[in-house]
Amino acid sequence: MNVFTKKITDKDFIGKLIPQKAPFVMVDKLLHFEEKKVVAGLTISEENIFTENNKFTAPGLIEHMAQTVALYTGYQFFLKEEEAPIGYIGAIKKAEIFELPAVGKELKTTAIILHDIMGVTLVATETECDGKIIAASEMKTVLAN
Repeated sequence: MNVFTKKITDKDFIGKLIPQKAPFVMVDKLLHFEEKKVVAGLTISEENIFTENNKFTAPGLIEHMAQTVALYTGYQFFLKEEEAPIGYIGAIKKAEIFELPAVGKELKTTAIILHDIMGVTLVATETECDGKIIAASEMKTVLAN
């Protein structure tokens, strides 16, 4: 498996790696990729559909964590020269939101793949903002097929 260390910040390229389309895109950079781990980022904009009262909402954070997993899967398929599959959140075992970040802030989410079998991926995620963990989750994503 490839280990990826160069940041990808081209929003058009990122858009090809995930099935979500604007205005529902909640990742805008791929910061790290390796087997069983991915780190994605998002700069929160005022125009984001999950921004309310100058803050990024809890549903936005959860969607950002899920799209971090989608980015992991999409980049895997890109490396195999295949199109990114569509996936869904199958279950959220745990989601903790400690703080809602403000517009203009940068999110950095790390997803550790705990299990990945037959299109079902169980992950643990942590989202940081300004070097502080603001959210964590354990969720299951499922590929549509």
